[in-house]
Amino acid sequence: MPVKATTHVQAMSAFALANFGGFDRPTLAQNESAFPPSPKAIEAGRVAVAGSHLYPDPDWTLLRDAIARSYGIERDLILCGAGSMELIACTIAAFAGPGADVLGTDYAYNFAASPAARVGATYAKAQERGFEVSIDAVLAAVTSATRIVFVCNPGNPTGTRIKNAELLRLRAALPGDVLLMVDQAYGEFDDQDPQAVFALAGRGDTVILRSLSKAYGLAGARIGWGLFAPRIAAEVRKMQNSNQVSTVSLAMAAAALEDQAYMRAIVTRTADIRDRFAQGLRAAGYEVPESRTNFVLIRFADAAAAAAADSALRGVDIIVRGLSGYGLTDCLRITIGPQEVMDRALRILGALRDRQCW
Repeated sequence: MPVKATTHVQAMSAFALANFGGFDRPTLAQNESAFPPSPKAIEAGRVAVAGSHLYPDPDWTLLRDAIARSYGIERDLILCGAGSMELIACTIAAFAGPGADVLGTDYAYNFAASPAARVGATYAKAQERGFEVSIDAVLAAVTSATRIVFVCNPGNPTGTRIKNAELLRLRAALPGDVLLMVDQAYGEFDDQDPQAVFALAGRGDTVILRSLSKAYGLAGARIGWGLFAPRIAAEVRKMQNSNQVSTVSLAMAAAALEDQAYMRAIVTRTADIRDRFAQGLRAAGYEVPESRTNFVLIRFADAAAAAAADSALRGVDIIVRGLSGYGLTDCLRITIGPQEVMDRALRILGALRDRQCW
């Protein structure tokens, strides 16, 4: 009899490498930063390489200190991981299982479905309205089986945001035994004061996640962090590997966090390019929701029009992300890159509209 994977794993879809054109060049498909990390982070990583014969700090001491100082939060609430993806997966593994539901929304980051399936939980979705999360729809979708509610703010792939007051309303209305997990990977691009949402973690029923991949330009270093009440953190740490964040990554992340001026300048520069690009697309007749991230979502007339645009952009070496996995076959998501690349993309998309090829 052949060796078989578990029933849960057999039921999962295999991870497919998207056709991004290779990893030897930047793309506009992966929501990476258009700009490199802080020079201080690069130098810290260079120095840290010499200590690679030693295991990294399993308690992320210097990094947690840097996060606490930078965001004005309590150090003891901070957990770190190999990207926020690891923290999402470990939280779901700790608090969901067979017979449980993890409730997301139509266009919440769909990675969450994978760890839910891995532990035999069901990943359910509440409807979004016009690419925006509806708190009323989320609350209406909660059932007795719901163990985790997962929302992204700002959202991926929509780029839209939930107002802080609405997140507070969601937490207040959820049953006390339902864990609220808020993925804020793009939080630095949102101009809302995060402290009221950060404070939810102290309740013991809410997790707030952040990433250094986007605003800090450390996607390749794989660093995420989050706020977890001690009782929640104790269970999540059981799911984590020890020493999972490399010495070099820890050093780069701590140095990047200490250079807040550089990060804010990159966020501002990225947002300026994004807004000019989005305005140009709207002027050309495209539907583009307001984005609070480092990407924009574009809706086309139909799936054929989106495919034609994707092909035209690839023809000039611009790789973007199709969204069939979200059921958005008439949409493309385009990461913000350098100004000259975005200008080229806008010219291509504008020419397609001018020719009325759909």
